[in-house]
Amino acid sequence: MKKGRILILGSGPNRIGQGIEFDYACVHAVFAVQEEGYEAIMVNCNPETVSTDYDTADRLYFEPIVLEHVLAIVEREKPEGVLLQFGGQTPLKLALQLQKEGVRILGTPPESIDRAEDRELFRQLIIELGLKQPESGTARSREEALETARRIGYPVLVRPSYVLGGRAMKIVYGEEDLLSYLEEAVSVSYERPILIDKYLRDSVELDVDAVADGEDVLIGAVMEHIEEAGIHSGDSAASIPPYTLEDSVVIEVKELSRKIAKALDVRGLINLQLAVSEGEIYVLEVNPRASRTVPFVSKSIGYPLAKIAAKVSVGRKLRELVPEVFKLLEEGKSHVASDFVSKERKLYTVKEVVFPWNRFPEVDPLLGPEMKSTGEVMGVDEEFGLAFYKAQLAAGNRLPEKGNVFISVADRDKEKVLDLARGFVSLGFRIYATTGTYRFLQKEGIPAQHVLKISEGRPHVVDLMTNGEIDLVINTPSGRREVSDAYFIRRSAVQHGIPYTTTVRGGYAILDAIRSYRRLKERREGLKVYSLQEL
Repeated sequence: MKKGRILILGSGPNRIGQGIEFDYACVHAVFAVQEEGYEAIMVNCNPETVSTDYDTADRLYFEPIVLEHVLAIVEREKPEGVLLQFGGQTPLKLALQLQKEGVRILGTPPESIDRAEDRELFRQLIIELGLKQPESGTARSREEALETARRIGYPVLVRPSYVLGGRAMKIVYGEEDLLSYLEEAVSVSYERPILIDKYLRDSVELDVDAVADGEDVLIGAVMEHIEEAGIHSGDSAASIPPYTLEDSVVIEVKELSRKIAKALDVRGLINLQLAVSEGEIYVLEVNPRASRTVPFVSKSIGYPLAKIAAKVSVGRKLRELVPEVFKLLEEGKSHVASDFVSKERKLYTVKEVVFPWNRFPEVDPLLGPEMKSTGEVMGVDEEFGLAFYKAQLAAGNRLPEKGNVFISVADRDKEKVLDLARGFVSLGFRIYATTGTYRFLQKEGIPAQHVLKISEGRPHVVDLMTNGEIDLVINTPSGRREVSDAYFIRRSAVQHGIPYTTTVRGGYAILDAIRSYRRLKERREGLKVYSLQEL
């Protein structure tokens, strides 16, 4: 005998900037409520997802995720409640409206969702908890935007209100940049204000996925992003456990995450995005829902977080669902970055993202606050470098073991690439650089070959790339003035299948991966294959 029906809202049409990961979470939610004795009713309208297969849910409504349609389905099906947190941001926006219409929302209460989503309410919560957030402001006119940016201090991160996938977000380094953003990218008004945040330069960004039941909070994993803060979390490679942070910082991050989850009365999944800058932890964003990292974390730790969260949403307790995890915690055997993994298992899992650059020949393959990826792969190994190397292989980037590295970085990044350049030289690589970077490296005693920019004549750097003389490209953006040269360099790397990175931290991860792989070859060993089943 079925207990009743539960309605699960999907993520709607799939598109770049919204991951298929939400479909993964929805399908696990369907399986979970069925296991708990309910009929699962799926509402989604993407023909290419598993959630809309005829045999996944007990009943499927192929309808848009909008209030009118959802209410009509609720009236017809009379479910015990609705699950919103598995379809990403789209269904989450309906929480308060559905509650006003008398619909029972399962899991995290709509008031808590609103408190996390509303900028001012959330800022107040962070202050109450004694935590830190980057300085920020809201602007409703061009003059107000300039004044706010001056007060906060450049660089700033600007974005329109209510965006998904980081659309129209940009890091702005000065007034001229901000004015062009306001003219070209967005229209700012009282109805459509823009949000301006202090950009924490050179900080390490973290993602935390956790599941809470109103009493206990279990940390699925703390992930360290490989790219700097400012790259959209959906486009950044990430490592479990963190590979540069001290354990003490990771423990502090977990305590902070528990504090926020309890304050928001989360019942189900929660995702936190944090930044570590000069030893301080800043809260960037909190989403009381499934995040796009849930499948990666679930495969890394061996526990289906979305399924556990769905069971919690219908009234089950974590202590009865995963008693062995609480036993690990009580015995002090839990891995520092994840409550679910014991200390005995010393493995790194690295997520790398897949981009559709080849399908869009005009698009600049540059990472930034706006999400552009279309998929993910994962590498697993006992060393971070080898896990990252495997993730690159899976994403279609074969890192070179020897050859020529082209380095061209913005002035603000020159000091940061010194050890990177020395590392490549110590491995026997030859470095090529354009004038600014070349002079800097020469001054520091690092051998490099000078190469012309496209605008300086021939043979230039793109000629070398076309001729197969460059094996790796490290190129950080240096502002609007040089965008044309850098654009052609990045496009050429994509066209000729040359591995490249547009961040300094990405460069160091590549160096680490090549060094680890070379050590493996010197020992006459090959890459070890791990199956998810044995993990």
